[in-house]
Amino acid sequence: MSITTERLASLIQRELAPIVNQEIKDKSFGYINLTEVKVTKDMSYATIYYTILNDEEEVLSRAKKAIEEVKATIRMELAKKIRNIRKIPDLVFKYDEALAYGNHIDQLLKTIK
Repeated sequence: MSITTERLASLIQRELAPIVNQEIKDKSFGYINLTEVKVTKDMSYATIYYTILNDEEEVLSRAKKAIEEVKATIRMELAKKIRNIRKIPDLVFKYDEALAYGNHIDQLLKTIK
């Protein structure tokens, strides 16, 4: 990543976190935490990795559906916040499984003891 894509990724993550949680009306799955943002070299796509505390399959699918429903609104609100770039990248949201995997390993280690 060049410095400009790293800066853009950092800026998107900082500005996007409150927007995502404000725009999503379904609060049954709790707070959505953005863990990482990766921007492509041509700055046309931004992949946003997110986690939620409840990792049940039904809750994850509801969260994904809620995010997809308001993705266009989230991108518009992000464009209002970030004005120093020509084009806001398309947003791709992906669930970050690292936290769930870490919890699974932790549970396995506890059962061994």
